[in-house]
Amino acid sequence: MDDMLKDFVVEAMDLAVNVEEHLLRLERDPDNKETLNAVFRSFHTIKGGAGFMNLTAMVTACHLTENLFDALRNGAAPVTPLAIEAALQASGFVADQLTDLNNGAAPEQLASMPAALESILVDAIAGKTQRAPAAVATPAVATAAAPVAAVAAPAAAAFVAKGPGADGLDWEAMYVVVVPPGTYQAAANSAAPPAVAASGAVAATAAAPVAAEHAGSAAALAAAAAAKHAWDGSERREEKVQEFRAASAPAKEESIRVDAVKLDALLEVAGESVQAANQAAVLLERLAQFKFEGPAATLMATLTETLERASRYSAELQRATLATRMQPVGRLFQKFPRLVRELARDLGKDVELNIEGAETEVDRVVVDSLYDPLVHMLRNALDHGVESPEQRVASGKPAKAFISLKAWQEANSVMIVLQDDGKGMDPVALRKKAFEKGLISENGAPSDEEAYQLVFLPGFSTKELATSVSGRGVGMDVVKTAVEKNRGAIHIDSSLGHGTKFAIRLPIELSIVPTMLVSTSGAALALPMAMVERVVELPDTFLQVGGAPVLKDQGRPLPVRSLASALGYESCSEKVGIVVSAPQPYILAVAAVDGTADLVIKPMTAISVEGITGTARSAEGELVLVVGLSFLMDGCRSTVKLAA
Repeated sequence: MDDMLKDFVVEAMDLAVNVEEHLLRLERDPDNKETLNAVFRSFHTIKGGAGFMNLTAMVTACHLTENLFDALRNGAAPVTPLAIEAALQASGFVADQLTDLNNGAAPEQLASMPAALESILVDAIAGKTQRAPAAVATPAVATAAAPVAAVAAPAAAAFVAKGPGADGLDWEAMYVVVVPPGTYQAAANSAAPPAVAASGAVAATAAAPVAAEHAGSAAALAAAAAAKHAWDGSERREEKVQEFRAASAPAKEESIRVDAVKLDALLEVAGESVQAANQAAVLLERLAQFKFEGPAATLMATLTETLERASRYSAELQRATLATRMQPVGRLFQKFPRLVRELARDLGKDVELNIEGAETEVDRVVVDSLYDPLVHMLRNALDHGVESPEQRVASGKPAKAFISLKAWQEANSVMIVLQDDGKGMDPVALRKKAFEKGLISENGAPSDEEAYQLVFLPGFSTKELATSVSGRGVGMDVVKTAVEKNRGAIHIDSSLGHGTKFAIRLPIELSIVPTMLVSTSGAALALPMAMVERVVELPDTFLQVGGAPVLKDQGRPLPVRSLASALGYESCSEKVGIVVSAPQPYILAVAAVDGTADLVIKPMTAISVEGITGTARSAEGELVLVVGLSFLMDGCRSTVKLAA
């Protein structure tokens, strides 16, 4: 794929996603003129690029949809469910074509426009409320021309030809030919011969595909023409020429597209430069312990100042590089309203998706990798969690169910919460199903929290029969795997009869993570600062509850767990406690706290170690093992006693 086609595909895919969002908003608010205009502009823009790239089927689909929204804007056709459905199908067809191009298909290999799509668009343009039964297939060109004529006819009838001006040119007639149908309305107090009106309609119909390409350039002319009844000589024409040039001048580009691989390489270099600057600072601090005199003292002072400046610039480079990788989660969230709408319709349920915090920014790798997990979670919420309208009414709930998808920044993490107001999870039923499938023992998962975690086991499903939506026991397993791969954690909270909440905590940025450096059993470890609430001193003896040590912290009893025991290290004396901010808070015992640091994390790919998510280098150059966020969120996987 050449660079020009690649740029078109990227920009058009963004527009196609925005179109779906606008259409779903229009379905809720049919009188929103701003939304109607936004959809019209998006299809017009895609059509212009597709025409330049010679993508015939895409041009035809966009052109018909453009005609539909021109009719909707002008009141020639009503905003009906059929119109919304037709536009959604057109948007899906365009998105499929763009996806094929993005996957390497040549323009000539793309599928032609389906006859069913043409039919539903024509019906919507005609103002029908129900789809007409498919009868005789009409050639694409003829089908495309018919709705254009239908929409253009009122505008052409309103056009009044004033004839050639003093210079022998009919400027008004020439202008009408090059603008989209319905854009220009002439003065109503003039009369036009029927022949002229008919020829104007034919010209507008025939020129519609070409005229739409020039709509953006003629926007300034259209506004001026509506305000004046006639041209007023060569001076006025020169003014129009200047307006046309200003409207068609290319806008100043404020952004460029950069290959993600180059950004990754830049981030790695920036991170290593910060690490090198930190290590140099440590070495300089050690050198300062020696006594320098004369020229050596001057050199040391200059070296100190230079290294401080280098360290400051390295940190600025790191921050600037990180900013280039950050993207709002709204880029991901905007794909879901249509998915929920169509799946709810297939399942016979009435569901509304509410999105909040779409502006929250997170590492682009996280955004890209969260699509599949969130799709699985939404499908499960719709199929398992949300009841049918009849069931909801019978249980005293509103017939319409609500699913909320929220995102916000919390310390050095981003929280993504998916919550429904459905029937909730039954821990007893979950344990029974897991036991029947042989996934746990008869006394397994004793607490409700542990029972909820059973849904993440491979092969677990409460469905008796697998459907196209769920029931194969792979969806939620994929969710947990994807979240933990990004050094995140997921927690479930559910109330029977009231709904379920899935909370995902992820680091805002994946490569450089703020950490607390600790040591235990001779090992240097790093804990994500997002999980650290505070540090406390541990006593020699503890209260015992059920044989496990407990310590009161700010009036609340918290279990005490050994990091060495959780990781399988040898027992040692652990006198420092870290209060972990988990769904079920606890105190993590370590031998010592060695400070804090922003570490460049290198993922462990060759081996897999329970509880360890990656490695890093400290400022002293020492290898540090990074403890996983999910490992800490789950209470270090199991309850362990403090090593004395």
